[in-house]
Amino acid sequence: MATADTMFQAALREPAAHVTLDLRAVTFFDSAAIHALVRLAGRYPQSLTVLPSRQVSRVLEIAGLGEQRWLCRSSAGSRVEPPA
Repeated sequence: MATADTMFQAALREPAAHVTLDLRAVTFFDSAAIHALVRLAGRYPQSLTVLPSRQVSRVLEIAGLGEQRWLCRSSAGSRVEPPA
């Protein structure tokens, strides 16, 4: 919970026109992290981009969030496709 809250607070620390969360090194993503991510998506509905690791992508798929517009898809190695 502390790490998820830290992620949320860090993203809100300064006003931003766009927020990118680079989670490509994250290996553990729990319900607290999902909650923080959903809260950020609510705060930045048109300007959030999430770069997930394989593990984060899998958790978000299971949670029914795998098709969100803020979630970038990776293809062909480490190349990341921005949200449509």
